[in-house]
Amino acid sequence: MTTVRGPLPRPDYADLSPYSPDRRPVKVDLSDNTNLWGTHPEALATIRCAGDDALARYPALYADELKASIAARHSVSVGQVTTGCGSDDVLDSLWRALAEDGGSVRFAAPTFSMVEPLSHMNGRVAQPVAWSEALAEPERLFDGGPTLVYICRPNNPTGFLAPREWVDRVLALAKTDGPVLLFDEAYADFAGESLIPVVADHPRAMVVRTLSKAYGLAGLRVGYGVGHTDLVAEVEKSRGPYKVSRLAEAAACAALDDVSGWVDATVAECIRNRTRLLAALDARNARPLPSAANFVLLPVAPGTAVETAHALRRLEVAVRPFPDCPDVGDAVRVTVGPWPLMERFLAAWDTR
Repeated sequence: MTTVRGPLPRPDYADLSPYSPDRRPVKVDLSDNTNLWGTHPEALATIRCAGDDALARYPALYADELKASIAARHSVSVGQVTTGCGSDDVLDSLWRALAEDGGSVRFAAPTFSMVEPLSHMNGRVAQPVAWSEALAEPERLFDGGPTLVYICRPNNPTGFLAPREWVDRVLALAKTDGPVLLFDEAYADFAGESLIPVVADHPRAMVVRTLSKAYGLAGLRVGYGVGHTDLVAEVEKSRGPYKVSRLAEAAACAALDDVSGWVDATVAECIRNRTRLLAALDARNARPLPSAANFVLLPVAPGTAVETAHALRRLEVAVRPFPDCPDVGDAVRVTVGPWPLMERFLAAWDTR
Protein backbone atom coordinates (compact mmCIF):
# COMPACT_ATOMS: atom_id res chain seq x y z
CA MET A 1 0.00 0.00 0.00
CA THR A 2 1.31 3.42 -0.93
CA THR A 3 1.47 5.92 1.94
CA VAL A 4 0.11 9.30 0.94
CA ARG A 5 2.07 12.08 2.58
CA GLY A 6 0.62 15.51 3.12
CA PRO A 7 0.62 18.37 5.62
CA LEU A 8 0.08 15.99 8.58
CA PRO A 9 1.77 15.28 10.86
CA ARG A 10 3.73 18.43 11.60
CA PRO A 11 7.35 17.40 12.17
CA ASP A 12 7.52 19.38 15.42
CA TYR A 13 4.48 17.46 16.73
CA ALA A 14 6.28 14.13 16.58
CA ASP A 15 7.02 14.05 20.31
CA LEU A 16 3.63 15.39 21.44
CA SER A 17 0.90 13.15 22.81
CA PRO A 18 -2.61 13.93 24.13
CA TYR A 19 -2.96 14.93 27.76
CA SER A 20 -3.88 11.70 29.48
CA PRO A 21 -3.70 11.46 33.29
CA ASP A 22 -5.26 8.37 34.84
CA ARG A 23 -8.88 9.43 35.38
CA ARG A 24 -10.53 6.08 36.06
CA PRO A 25 -13.29 6.62 38.66
CA VAL A 26 -12.49 6.02 42.33
CA LYS A 27 -14.37 6.77 45.53
CA VAL A 28 -11.96 9.53 46.63
CA ASP A 29 -10.38 11.49 43.78
CA LEU A 30 -7.63 13.80 45.06
CA SER A 31 -5.78 14.04 41.75
CA ASP A 32 -6.82 17.21 39.93
CA ASN A 33 -6.85 20.12 42.44
CA THR A 34 -10.47 21.05 41.79
CA ASN A 35 -12.80 22.28 44.53
CA LEU A 36 -13.84 19.23 46.56
CA TRP A 37 -16.53 21.26 48.35
CA GLY A 38 -18.43 21.38 45.04
CA THR A 39 -19.81 24.13 42.83
CA HIS A 40 -20.44 27.71 43.88
CA PRO A 41 -24.13 27.63 44.91
CA GLU A 42 -24.96 30.97 43.26
CA ALA A 43 -23.40 29.81 40.01
CA LEU A 44 -25.46 26.63 40.18
CA ALA A 45 -28.66 28.58 40.86
CA THR A 46 -27.93 30.82 37.88
CA ILE A 47 -27.59 27.81 35.58
CA ARG A 48 -30.82 26.28 36.87
CA CYS A 49 -32.70 29.50 36.10
CA ALA A 50 -31.27 29.86 32.58
CA GLY A 51 -33.68 30.44 29.71
CA ASP A 52 -33.78 28.90 26.23
CA ASP A 53 -31.39 31.49 24.80
CA ALA A 54 -28.60 30.20 27.02
CA LEU A 55 -28.22 27.23 24.68
CA ALA A 56 -29.95 28.25 21.46
CA ARG A 57 -27.99 31.46 20.80
CA TYR A 58 -24.30 32.21 20.48
CA PRO A 59 -22.63 33.72 23.55
CA ALA A 60 -21.23 37.23 23.65
CA LEU A 61 -18.27 37.66 21.33
CA TYR A 62 -15.76 38.57 24.01
CA ALA A 63 -17.64 37.92 27.28
CA ASP A 64 -18.12 41.59 28.16
CA GLU A 65 -20.22 40.95 31.29
CA LEU A 66 -17.62 38.53 32.59
CA LYS A 67 -14.87 41.05 31.90
CA ALA A 68 -16.82 43.64 33.89
CA SER A 69 -17.19 41.26 36.86
CA ILE A 70 -13.48 40.41 36.78
CA ALA A 71 -12.51 44.06 36.50
CA ALA A 72 -14.69 44.92 39.50
CA ARG A 73 -13.28 42.01 41.50
CA HIS A 74 -9.69 43.12 40.95
CA SER A 75 -10.16 46.92 40.71
CA VAL A 76 -8.83 47.17 37.15
CA SER A 77 -10.33 48.48 33.91
CA VAL A 78 -12.30 46.25 31.55
CA GLY A 79 -9.62 46.87 28.92
CA GLN A 80 -7.10 45.13 31.16
CA VAL A 81 -9.03 41.83 31.12
CA THR A 82 -9.12 38.97 28.63
CA THR A 83 -11.05 35.73 29.06
CA GLY A 84 -11.01 32.21 27.68
CA CYS A 85 -12.20 28.62 27.86
CA GLY A 86 -10.20 27.88 31.00
CA SER A 87 -6.84 29.42 31.87
CA ASP A 88 -5.17 26.98 29.44
CA ASP A 89 -6.96 28.79 26.62
CA VAL A 90 -5.72 32.16 27.84
CA LEU A 91 -2.17 30.77 28.01
CA ASP A 92 -2.50 29.36 24.50
CA SER A 93 -3.81 32.68 23.19
CA LEU A 94 -0.88 34.55 24.70
CA TRP A 95 1.60 32.02 23.25
CA ARG A 96 0.07 32.56 19.77
CA ALA A 97 0.07 36.34 20.13
CA LEU A 98 3.85 36.44 20.56
CA ALA A 99 6.28 37.17 17.74
CA GLU A 100 5.74 34.81 14.81
CA ASP A 101 9.39 33.86 14.38
CA GLY A 102 9.35 31.17 17.07
CA GLY A 103 11.68 31.76 19.98
CA SER A 104 11.89 30.14 23.37
CA VAL A 105 9.81 29.92 26.53
CA ARG A 106 11.78 29.79 29.76
CA PHE A 107 10.16 28.70 32.99
CA ALA A 108 11.03 27.68 36.54
CA ALA A 109 10.67 23.89 36.82
CA PRO A 110 8.99 21.75 37.96
CA THR A 111 5.77 23.51 37.05
CA PHE A 112 2.38 23.16 35.32
CA SER A 113 2.60 20.19 32.97
CA MET A 114 1.01 22.00 30.00
CA VAL A 115 3.77 24.61 29.67
CA GLU A 116 6.01 22.43 27.52
CA PRO A 117 3.20 21.09 25.25
CA LEU A 118 1.80 24.61 24.74
CA SER A 119 5.26 25.81 23.81
CA HIS A 120 5.73 23.04 21.25
CA MET A 121 2.20 23.46 19.85
CA ASN A 122 2.98 27.10 19.17
CA GLY A 123 6.35 26.49 17.55
CA ARG A 124 8.50 27.51 20.50
CA VAL A 125 11.36 25.88 22.33
CA ALA A 126 10.62 25.04 25.98
CA GLN A 127 13.63 25.73 28.21
CA PRO A 128 13.20 24.77 31.88
CA VAL A 129 15.33 26.30 34.62
CA ALA A 130 15.33 24.49 37.96
CA TRP A 131 13.56 26.48 40.66
CA SER A 132 16.65 26.34 42.84
CA GLU A 133 18.69 28.00 40.07
CA ALA A 134 15.98 30.53 39.18
CA LEU A 135 15.62 31.61 42.82
CA ALA A 136 19.37 32.04 43.23
CA GLU A 137 19.83 33.81 39.90
CA PRO A 138 16.59 35.08 38.34
CA GLU A 139 18.69 36.29 35.41
CA ARG A 140 18.77 32.64 34.30
CA LEU A 141 15.13 33.00 33.21
CA PHE A 142 16.19 35.62 30.67
CA ASP A 143 19.23 33.83 29.21
CA GLY A 144 19.16 33.53 25.45
CA GLY A 145 16.46 36.16 24.93
CA PRO A 146 13.23 34.15 25.32
CA THR A 147 9.93 35.49 23.99
CA LEU A 148 8.11 34.42 27.15
CA VAL A 149 9.01 33.78 30.80
CA TYR A 150 6.45 31.67 32.67
CA ILE A 151 6.20 31.60 36.48
CA CYS A 152 3.52 29.69 38.39
CA ARG A 153 2.73 31.28 41.78
CA PRO A 154 1.82 29.34 43.90
CA ASN A 155 3.64 26.74 41.88
CA ASN A 156 2.06 23.55 40.62
CA PRO A 157 2.94 20.82 41.65
CA THR A 158 5.10 21.94 44.61
CA GLY A 159 2.76 24.49 46.24
CA PHE A 160 5.74 26.87 46.56
CA LEU A 161 4.96 30.60 46.74
CA ALA A 162 7.85 32.56 45.25
CA PRO A 163 8.74 35.47 47.58
CA ARG A 164 7.58 38.93 46.57
CA GLU A 165 11.16 40.21 46.80
CA TRP A 166 12.17 37.66 44.17
CA VAL A 167 9.21 38.58 41.95
CA ASP A 168 10.27 42.24 42.18
CA ARG A 169 13.75 41.24 40.99
CA VAL A 170 12.23 39.39 38.02
CA LEU A 171 10.06 42.38 37.12
CA ALA A 172 13.09 44.68 37.38
CA LEU A 173 14.91 42.50 34.84
CA ALA A 174 12.11 42.88 32.27
CA LYS A 175 12.86 45.32 29.47
CA THR A 176 10.44 47.13 27.18
CA ASP A 177 11.66 45.06 24.23
CA GLY A 178 12.21 41.87 26.26
CA PRO A 179 10.09 38.78 26.88
CA VAL A 180 6.54 38.84 28.16
CA LEU A 181 6.32 37.77 31.81
CA LEU A 182 3.43 35.44 32.52
CA PHE A 183 2.43 34.79 36.15
CA ASP A 184 0.04 31.86 36.48
CA GLU A 185 -2.13 32.35 39.57
CA ALA A 186 -4.45 29.36 39.25
CA TYR A 187 -4.03 28.75 43.01
CA ALA A 188 -3.57 32.31 44.28
CA ASP A 189 -6.88 32.28 46.19
CA PHE A 190 -5.33 29.76 48.59
CA ALA A 191 -2.19 31.86 49.05
CA GLY A 192 -3.95 35.01 50.23
CA GLU A 193 -2.16 37.32 47.81
CA SER A 194 -2.06 38.20 44.13
CA LEU A 195 0.34 39.99 41.80
CA ILE A 196 -2.47 41.69 39.89
CA PRO A 197 -1.97 45.07 41.64
CA VAL A 198 1.73 44.88 40.74
CA VAL A 199 1.42 43.56 37.19
CA ALA A 200 -1.77 45.18 35.84
CA ASP A 201 0.00 48.28 34.50
CA HIS A 202 3.30 46.61 33.57
CA PRO A 203 3.71 46.81 29.76
CA ARG A 204 5.26 43.33 29.43
CA ALA A 205 3.48 41.24 32.08
CA MET A 206 0.20 39.40 32.60
CA VAL A 207 -1.44 37.43 35.41
CA VAL A 208 -3.60 34.45 34.39
CA ARG A 209 -6.22 32.98 36.71
CA THR A 210 -9.02 30.40 36.66
CA LEU A 211 -12.42 29.76 38.19
CA SER A 212 -11.76 25.99 38.18
CA LYS A 213 -10.22 25.85 41.66
CA ALA A 214 -11.53 28.12 44.43
CA TYR A 215 -14.81 28.86 42.61
CA GLY A 216 -15.73 25.24 41.86
CA LEU A 217 -16.39 25.78 38.14
CA ALA A 218 -13.89 23.40 36.55
CA GLY A 219 -16.64 21.81 34.44
CA LEU A 220 -17.51 25.17 32.84
CA ARG A 221 -13.93 26.06 31.80
CA VAL A 222 -13.58 29.77 32.59
CA GLY A 223 -10.20 31.48 32.78
CA TYR A 224 -8.96 35.03 32.49
CA GLY A 225 -5.90 37.22 32.22
CA VAL A 226 -5.19 40.67 33.62
CA GLY A 227 -2.49 42.92 32.20
CA HIS A 228 -1.65 46.12 30.42
CA THR A 229 -4.30 47.19 27.91
CA ASP A 230 -1.89 46.98 24.96
CA LEU A 231 -0.88 43.42 25.82
CA VAL A 232 -4.48 42.38 26.47
CA ALA A 233 -5.53 43.80 23.10
CA GLU A 234 -3.05 41.51 21.33
CA VAL A 235 -4.21 38.47 23.28
CA GLU A 236 -7.82 39.30 22.40
CA LYS A 237 -6.91 39.16 18.70
CA SER A 238 -5.38 35.74 19.19
CA ARG A 239 -8.23 34.53 21.41
CA GLY A 240 -10.98 34.92 18.86
CA PRO A 241 -14.75 35.16 19.53
CA TYR A 242 -17.25 32.96 21.39
CA LYS A 243 -14.76 31.34 23.80
CA VAL A 244 -16.99 31.49 26.91
CA SER A 245 -20.50 30.00 26.67
CA ARG A 246 -23.59 31.89 27.84
CA LEU A 247 -24.10 29.51 30.76
CA ALA A 248 -20.46 29.70 31.75
CA GLU A 249 -20.40 33.50 31.61
CA ALA A 250 -23.57 33.88 33.69
CA ALA A 251 -22.43 31.34 36.27
CA ALA A 252 -18.95 32.87 36.46
CA CYS A 253 -20.37 36.35 37.06
CA ALA A 254 -22.53 35.03 39.91
CA ALA A 255 -19.55 33.22 41.44
CA LEU A 256 -17.28 36.27 41.16
CA ASP A 257 -19.90 38.44 42.86
CA ASP A 258 -19.91 35.83 45.67
CA VAL A 259 -22.75 37.52 47.54
CA SER A 260 -22.93 34.67 50.07
CA GLY A 261 -19.20 34.65 50.79
CA TRP A 262 -19.00 30.98 49.73
CA VAL A 263 -15.55 31.34 48.16
CA ASP A 264 -13.97 32.94 51.22
CA ALA A 265 -15.53 30.31 53.49
CA THR A 266 -14.39 27.31 51.44
CA VAL A 267 -10.91 28.77 50.92
CA ALA A 268 -10.58 29.32 54.68
CA GLU A 269 -11.64 25.74 55.38
CA CYS A 270 -9.26 24.44 52.74
CA ILE A 271 -6.36 26.31 54.34
CA ARG A 272 -7.26 24.91 57.76
CA ASN A 273 -7.40 21.39 56.35
CA ARG A 274 -4.12 21.92 54.50
CA THR A 275 -2.48 22.77 57.81
CA ARG A 276 -4.04 19.68 59.46
CA LEU A 277 -2.96 17.44 56.59
CA LEU A 278 0.62 18.72 56.66
CA ALA A 279 0.75 18.14 60.42
CA ALA A 280 -0.68 14.62 60.06
CA LEU A 281 1.88 13.75 57.39
CA ASP A 282 4.71 15.26 59.44
CA ALA A 283 3.63 13.06 62.33
CA ARG A 284 4.07 10.07 60.01
CA ASN A 285 7.59 11.26 59.02
CA ALA A 286 6.33 11.64 55.46
CA ARG A 287 8.18 14.95 54.74
CA PRO A 288 5.46 16.86 52.80
CA LEU A 289 6.53 20.10 51.14
CA PRO A 290 5.10 23.38 52.52
CA SER A 291 2.20 24.56 50.38
CA ALA A 292 0.38 27.82 49.62
CA ALA A 293 -2.11 26.06 47.31
CA ASN A 294 -5.03 23.64 47.68
CA PHE A 295 -2.77 20.62 47.40
CA VAL A 296 0.28 19.08 49.03
CA LEU A 297 3.25 17.50 47.28
CA LEU A 298 4.54 14.46 49.10
CA PRO A 299 8.00 13.09 48.22
CA VAL A 300 8.30 9.30 48.10
CA ALA A 301 11.19 6.88 47.69
CA PRO A 302 13.14 7.19 44.42
CA GLY A 303 11.40 5.43 41.55
CA THR A 304 8.14 4.81 43.45
CA ALA A 305 5.83 7.71 42.50
CA VAL A 306 3.76 5.70 40.01
CA GLU A 307 3.82 2.60 42.22
CA THR A 308 2.59 4.64 45.20
CA ALA A 309 -0.22 6.18 43.16
CA HIS A 310 -1.28 2.73 41.94
CA ALA A 311 -1.24 1.36 45.49
CA LEU A 312 -3.49 4.19 46.69
CA ARG A 313 -5.81 3.77 43.71
CA ARG A 314 -6.29 0.12 44.62
CA LEU A 315 -7.58 1.47 47.93
CA GLU A 316 -10.02 3.76 46.02
CA VAL A 317 -7.96 6.96 46.53
CA ALA A 318 -6.55 8.77 43.50
CA VAL A 319 -3.50 11.06 43.70
CA ARG A 320 -1.28 12.43 40.94
CA PRO A 321 2.19 10.86 40.58
CA PHE A 322 5.22 13.00 39.67
CA PRO A 323 8.20 10.79 38.83
CA ASP A 324 11.67 12.34 38.95
CA CYS A 325 10.46 15.88 39.72
CA PRO A 326 13.30 18.47 39.42
CA ASP A 327 14.61 19.58 42.84
CA VAL A 328 12.23 17.07 44.50
CA GLY A 329 12.60 13.56 43.10
CA ASP A 330 9.67 11.16 43.01
CA ALA A 331 6.49 12.53 44.62
CA VAL A 332 2.70 12.34 44.66
CA ARG A 333 0.35 15.32 44.77
CA VAL A 334 -2.72 15.29 47.02
CA THR A 335 -5.64 17.70 46.62
CA VAL A 336 -6.88 19.19 49.91
CA GLY A 337 -10.60 18.85 50.54
CA PRO A 338 -13.15 18.32 53.32
CA TRP A 339 -11.56 16.57 56.27
CA PRO A 340 -13.41 13.22 55.89
CA LEU A 341 -11.72 12.87 52.49
CA MET A 342 -8.36 13.65 54.07
CA GLU A 343 -9.00 10.95 56.64
CA ARG A 344 -9.72 8.49 53.83
CA PHE A 345 -6.42 9.45 52.22
CA LEU A 346 -4.45 9.11 55.45
CA ALA A 347 -5.97 5.69 56.13
CA ALA A 348 -5.02 4.56 52.61
CA TRP A 349 -1.54 6.05 53.02
CA ASP A 350 -1.05 4.06 56.23
CA THR A 351 -2.17 0.77 54.67
CA ARG A 352 -0.94 1.05 51.07
